[in-house]
Amino acid sequence: MTDQVPPGEMPPGWESQVPPGPYGQPGYPPFGQPGYGQPGYGSPGGWRPAPAPGGIPLRPLGLGDMLNGAIVSARRNPAATFGLAVIIMTIYGVLYAIFQAVARSPLAQLQSMERALNNGQNLSQQQTHQLASIFGVLLPVGATVFVVSLVLTSTLTGMLSAVIGRGVLGRRIGLGEAWQAGRVGSVVLTSLLLLLIGICVPLPVAVVVVALILLHMTPVAVLIGVLGGIASLVFGLLLIVRLSLTLPALVLERISPTSAVKRSFELSHGNFWRLFGIQLLTSIIAGVAALVLTVPFTLVGGLAGGPADLFGASATASTTGLLIAAVGRIVASAVTAPITAGVVVLLYTDLRMRREGLDSALRTAAQSDGLTGEEFDSAWRPPAT
Repeated sequence: MTDQVPPGEMPPGWESQVPPGPYGQPGYPPFGQPGYGQPGYGSPGGWRPAPAPGGIPLRPLGLGDMLNGAIVSARRNPAATFGLAVIIMTIYGVLYAIFQAVARSPLAQLQSMERALNNGQNLSQQQTHQLASIFGVLLPVGATVFVVSLVLTSTLTGMLSAVIGRGVLGRRIGLGEAWQAGRVGSVVLTSLLLLLIGICVPLPVAVVVVALILLHMTPVAVLIGVLGGIASLVFGLLLIVRLSLTLPALVLERISPTSAVKRSFELSHGNFWRLFGIQLLTSIIAGVAALVLTVPFTLVGGLAGGPADLFGASATASTTGLLIAAVGRIVASAVTAPITAGVVVLLYTDLRMRREGLDSALRTAAQSDGLTGEEFDSAWRPPAT
């Protein structure tokens, strides 16, 4: 008579009836028996989930993995992501509010001249000189704000690259370590280099158009301006996408600015549409989220006489309205900037996993306790060619 096996228990000798899993690991017991579903190599087909020490799977990533990974990474280290974004964007918000305050008086003069032109009046010689002086104030201040904004956002992206790069391995760092690992000086130089590259794109077209106008060849100048402008926009978009991985490569691989530019071109080769689509979708999501977050501040700022004109500033905007609008921009940017930067870093990580097998190096590094800065850098270092 066969011995009865109590419910929920395995019969004696069941281990010999289960084939071993790959790499000598023990296999799973039959379906429905105790022990089924335990992690290991014995799952059907030898498949098991990729390790995710920082909430981001160490394998080639999909769109959902990147969006979710950026959010998880930011939530796991809020002080060095959202807190860092608040600090940087507060500095930018203060500078932008100062620009708005400076622009109020020139904008009032521009509006007065606009009303005169709409009524069929011609500008007097004094108003013409006044117009030149207005733009002489607005353009330098606006250019300064733009450059400062570029430097601050690039600094934020570089520091977040360091934070999220370590977060992939489940490491958390503070603001001080993020400042050191973010290579702020190199990031600023690289951002200015990228700005110079961007200026050089439309510059030849502008020079040719001005030369043709001076030669009284206006129709040709208009034609060259239109065609060259379209070509510059297309080429500029191509450069923006191909260079979008420059800062993560600069920070995580510890290379020079020029090498980071070349590295971004190398990694993005053949992946333009994927990079463009994911970054465009991320920008749309971040834009919608920022819009939702700024709606309450916009409504309150509007009631207080907030900005509603050129550059977000109005000639009649009150100081209270400007401050409320500035707070809204800071809040929206502090929430969305870490997510946007996280997606860029994970795009860089994904391409390296697909091209260079970075996931294997990261898995090895994730298993090391007490990983030092030098060991972390070696995990991200590209393979020798």
